[in-house]
Amino acid sequence: MSALALATRPETERRPATALRVHLGPAGGPAREKVAADLRRAGIELAAGHSGATVRVAAGPTPGAALDGWPEPDGRPLLLVADTFTADGVRRAVRAGAVAMLQSAEATPERLLTAVRCARHGEGRMPYGVLVGLLGPAEDGAPAPRRPAPESPLTARQTAVLGLVAEGHGNAAIARELSCSEHTVKNVIYDLMARLQVRNRAHAVAHAVRTGLI
Repeated sequence: MSALALATRPETERRPATALRVHLGPAGGPAREKVAADLRRAGIELAAGHSGATVRVAAGPTPGAALDGWPEPDGRPLLLVADTFTADGVRRAVRAGAVAMLQSAEATPERLLTAVRCARHGEGRMPYGVLVGLLGPAEDGAPAPRRPAPESPLTARQTAVLGLVAEGHGNAAIARELSCSEHTVKNVIYDLMARLQVRNRAHAVAHAVRTGLI
C-alpha cells in the first residue's frame, strides 16, 4: 500500500491492532482529568463508552468519588486510581470489580500502562499504601497491629518474589531483579499462592502483610 493511500485511510483503520483502549469513568473531577492526560501520554486510547475497551478505569480523590455514577460491574476488569484509600473504600472498589489499584501520587504514565496491562490480564496489583488502607486502623485510630511473624511456609525465593510483588513490580521487573526468567517468576508466584491458599497476587500480599510474612 502506498504512503498516500495509508495517509488517506480513516484514523480508525490506521489504529494499531495492539493499541490498549480503556473506558474512563465519568466521575473524579480534576483527578480524573490528570489520569486521562497520563493515560494518553502512555499511549493508551480512551474509548467512548464501552466501544472496544477491555479495561475500565476510575479515578478520583477517594474510591467512592471515583466510582460515583459508575454503572454496575459488567465483567471487565477495573483499575482504580485514588488519592487516599480506606478499608471501606478498598472493599467498595473490589465489589465494583477492581483488580488493580494505584495511589494518585504513584500514577505516572509508565505505572498506569503497567497497571492497565495487569488489569487486562486479571493480575492483581495493590501497592503497600493501598494494603494499609485495606487492613484499616484499630478502633482507637492506631494502626492495626501486625501479628508476630510465624514460621514461614514459603521458601526464601518465594518470600523475595512476594516482597517485590508487594512493592508493585510486574513479572518482568521481578525477573530482572532476581536474574531469572519471567517463566520462573510465574512458576514461583503460582507455587506460593498454592502454599498460602490465596486467589490472586493482591490476596497473597494482603495475607502476607496480615500474618507478618513480609
